[in-house]
Amino acid sequence: MELVLSGHTEAFEALVRPYRSCLLGLAHRLTGNIEEAKEAGQETLLKAFRYLRSFDREKSFKNWLLGIAVNVCRSLVRARIKAASFDQAFSASAPDDPTRLLQDKEMRSHLMDCLELLSSREREVFLLRDLEQRNIHETAGIIGCSSLSVRVHLSRARKKLAERLSGTLRGPREEKP
Repeated sequence: MELVLSGHTEAFEALVRPYRSCLLGLAHRLTGNIEEAKEAGQETLLKAFRYLRSFDREKSFKNWLLGIAVNVCRSLVRARIKAASFDQAFSASAPDDPTRLLQDKEMRSHLMDCLELLSSREREVFLLRDLEQRNIHETAGIIGCSSLSVRVHLSRARKKLAERLSGTLRGPREEKP
């Protein structure tokens, strides 16, 4: 970090290299789109480079970087929702295997349906805690809220997802005569 701040910009690559796959994975789960995830990753790195001087060295660099990624993804998702309908935003590219394309589309649709049940804060907390396996304090630092807020949102997210998934696994309820 000292090298980058002293003008050796090529050292930035070595500073962020360990976090690239984690960053891309989080961005992909938050945006639901690999191309947007790549864009978010690049934007995150640019912002990190631009604001490196403001980084508090007593805190985790990785969490600071992931916090930037969460904010970038929020912006991208908001822009996408304004620019296109849900179907257009998640449409697949040209199919190589029509059966596989249909399965992928159904899986993506089911996953997005489940995640759409969640508020944006619940979705962020769920992804960071359960998929990225961040602890409560790291998650709170990344998204800028209290640990109690993380616990509350995570509990709500898990409950909503469990209800949806149990309903999906049981199938449609039959009406009683």
